Amino acid sequence: MAFTAKILLLGSGELGREFVISAKRLGAQVIACDSYAGAPAMQVADGHEVFSMLDADLLAKAIEKHKPDFVVPEIEAIRTEVLADFEARGVTVVPSARATIMTMNRDRIREVAAVELGLRTSRYRYAETLEEVLAGAAHTGLPCVIKPVMSSSGKGQSTVRTARELEAAWTYAVANMRGDRSRVIVEEFIAFDYEITLLTVRSREGVSFCPPIGHRQERGDYQESWQPTPMSSAALSAAQDMARKVVDNLGGYGIFGVEFFVKGEDVIFSELSPRPHDTGMVTLISQNFSEFDLHARAILGLPVPEVRLAGGAASAVILADREADDFRFEGWQRRSRHPAGKSICGCSASRRPGPIAGWAWFWPRRRMRTRHGPLRRRLRARCGLFMGDEGEGPSRPLPQAGGECLGMASTAISS
Repeated sequence: MAFTAKILLLGSGELGREFVISAKRLGAQVIACDSYAGAPAMQVADGHEVFSMLDADLLAKAIEKHKPDFVVPEIEAIRTEVLADFEARGVTVVPSARATIMTMNRDRIREVAAVELGLRTSRYRYAETLEEVLAGAAHTGLPCVIKPVMSSSGKGQSTVRTARELEAAWTYAVANMRGDRSRVIVEEFIAFDYEITLLTVRSREGVSFCPPIGHRQERGDYQESWQPTPMSSAALSAAQDMARKVVDNLGGYGIFGVEFFVKGEDVIFSELSPRPHDTGMVTLISQNFSEFDLHARAILGLPVPEVRLAGGAASAVILADREADDFRFEGWQRRSRHPAGKSICGCSASRRPGPIAGWAWFWPRRRMRTRHGPLRRRLRARCGLFMGDEGEGPSRPLPQAGGECLGMASTAISS
């Protein structure tokens, strides 16, 4: 069977699964890799490999074995020097080996943004010891945010409000870091009005943007997101200008999740991921082309169409509090009966540490403008995640993604 391209996907989580589906629709062959068997992307890929991508020898062997046209990282914990070596030999790393190296570590991408490009960021210092954490907090002031320079989905991040909390925050960050670097970033706490993800596509045709996505986090964990989010044209233009500068600096083709804090008309660069973003899962129903479709098209050198919104939308994630192989969803069928709503649930079952995640999306009526009242009541979540043998164990209710998030998305459309 002939394929348009061969892709080696490094990391096979829920985001990777959606990327595999998009890439295969465009005729690509995908080999999914991760450190455990049965990962979500492996379930839909053409083949798979199980190994630690922090093992340089095993990573090199996988690339040599499959001889891919594209190596597509989906996680942070990768021996990026191996990718740089293969790129020098002619293998295409997405978006580029340099971009992967820079963005796998918060210290490097922060230096690119703040020092090379002069973008506005929060005050910050790096620390590799508790003493350096204390000095960093003295520089930024309290409250401050402490997080590993390398982590996944915000793990290890905490907000410190008093000096007594600094040691616990340092310990928490180191315990939840990815890779083998015991290094954290201590940064100024920005009392922002809201934060956004600006999905930025860099392709052969240039740089384009998806409508801004608002999102909410707790301790660095993604909780809810909605698209579009209301923001002024001046703030949006500033965010797009900064995003364009940083992705052009990094180079390569694909989608970038660029995060910003917004306070009034001021836009502050936060972070960047050179791949589909968890807050962008909402694009599976909000846009004519999802973030995964856009990523695949840009990688394969295909034209990137104009992105159109089908309506305001919101997404929420269920974060489990334990490992489980036996779990089920209940109540999502009732959610699907609402004429203004559309729900999709999915999750991965594995023995690996970390949360089991399930998503549900809600589609508002285009003309909904209120943030409260009937909208909140109509879209109240009735979905739960049950874990344990024969359904035993407490349920995990879906976060309230309806009224507030969809109200903001609908307000953005009506305005």
